[in-house]
Amino acid sequence: MKTINKYFFIACVAVLGLTACSLDRIPEDPNTIMQFDQDAVFTKIYATLATTGQKGPDGNGDVDGVDEGTSSFYRMMWELNEFPSDGGWWIWGDPGVADLRIMAWNSSNTLVEGLYFRLFFDITLCNSFLDNTKDLTDEKTLQQRAEVRFIRALNQYYLLDLFGTVPNATTVTVESPMPIQRADLFVQLETELKSLCDPSNAEALPDKRLSLYRVDKVAAELLLARLYLNAEVYTGTPRWNEAAEYAAKVMKSDYKLLTEGTGMYSAYQKLFMGDNDVNGAQNEGILMVYQDGVHAQCWGGARFLVNATRDAGWLPCGSDDSWSCFRSSPELVEKFVDLTTAATIKENEYNMPTVLGDDRAILCSKSDSSAALEWVLNGKQESEFYDSWGICKWTGIYSSAANPNVSFGSEPHFPDTDIPLLRVAEAYLTYAEAVFRGGNAVNGTAENAIKALRDRAHNTQAFTLSESFLLDEWQREFYAEGRRRTDLVRFGQFAGETATLNWEGRGGANSGDAPKSIDKKFNIFPLPLADVTANDNLAGINEANGY
Repeated sequence: MKTINKYFFIACVAVLGLTACSLDRIPEDPNTIMQFDQDAVFTKIYATLATTGQKGPDGNGDVDGVDEGTSSFYRMMWELNEFPSDGGWWIWGDPGVADLRIMAWNSSNTLVEGLYFRLFFDITLCNSFLDNTKDLTDEKTLQQRAEVRFIRALNQYYLLDLFGTVPNATTVTVESPMPIQRADLFVQLETELKSLCDPSNAEALPDKRLSLYRVDKVAAELLLARLYLNAEVYTGTPRWNEAAEYAAKVMKSDYKLLTEGTGMYSAYQKLFMGDNDVNGAQNEGILMVYQDGVHAQCWGGARFLVNATRDAGWLPCGSDDSWSCFRSSPELVEKFVDLTTAATIKENEYNMPTVLGDDRAILCSKSDSSAALEWVLNGKQESEFYDSWGICKWTGIYSSAANPNVSFGSEPHFPDTDIPLLRVAEAYLTYAEAVFRGGNAVNGTAENAIKALRDRAHNTQAFTLSESFLLDEWQREFYAEGRRRTDLVRFGQFAGETATLNWEGRGGANSGDAPKSIDKKFNIFPLPLADVTANDNLAGINEANGY
């Protein structure tokens, strides 16, 4: 069983007085500020990546105004990147979901607000830690400060990517922060991440992480590679050379693609299983978000990923619960097989990778040999759970389980599956795309980088690099991992005049419809009305972005 620091669920008491409309400020009331517990706050900062509050799994949430089960950083980030994309369809009518699915959100959307305030809550937590430790120079504190600076940069990256121009909240202050332009935030993040990689900096990240759930220099290098890959979106100027350079650093690091399967499970499947902290996947995962069925219960991490994609009566998934609310879209199925052929395939998730010739196709069109339930490929907005194939990529089963039919982890409801938020495979695709677009080939050809991923997946089909192929390959490797919107935007296929693709729900369309024209403003999300109202410095930003 995994172990975890005893402070995991202790609150960062310095920010307990914050409300959703003032997450960038420290409360002035001294009654809300108690003794600073350095280790407790440090651990809480890592915990914010998936947990939602002070108790777990619910009962005392960090962020007001949104259901606590939804309010984790990972779940809301995932939802804003996946719900408006071609990756799948969320069946339930949760608050905010309908507008996300059809790309018709506004500045009062519940999920948009929720992620925005979650990101600023997490940043405020980091700022508080850095402010309270600024005069300490012992080795332990300097190490912790470097890691906290990275977690803050990670949250700021998602603000940059999702919202563009945002409040510049990098210090503890009681003043309303001024906005920082998107291009300036890019430079700020670039500078911070490069500083964390600089060995002459007293607060540099270590070359190797101190434990599985902490970060090292390679995490900063991969985030820099991601930043440079999307630089043209963020600043108007492409940075393909730098994207290839930093991706190559990650490819040459001690982190490696997992290539060995175990029994009936492929190497790729093992990345998303309940024992991915020990089955070899931990050597590909550069930032693993801790999940444990007993010690880290939440509705926004592994339980969300596993249970949302499962229905009762299916083959086991390492949990005794099923929500039946998120399935693939026909457009995701089409990344692995043409839809005419797909309509004739009736297979479970264990056989589907072999049938489709790609280990990454952990999808199902039939629950098992005895089940009457079978999937169709309607892709209509009024459709239900069985109107496209099931996604079975995430599971709580252990790859070492002697009998997966009766296998649970440490707890039957909450899977133990850690979330590989940053993993080496991203560097391979980043390198391939950057070199394809003109970046320096500093670590072999773009084709060889792609081939490494396809070889791991036992996909022997010949390929030719093109924009459409690369966009599809990003989806094949990373579907249901919370990044699809970002890739579609970078390829000009999300919104605006260059978008020529259609998918289920896009602009209210059904699968197979002609693409609708979507205003380019939807390439970013608006600042929440609540924060714009509370901070006069933010006036005019939404209007400038078309909202």
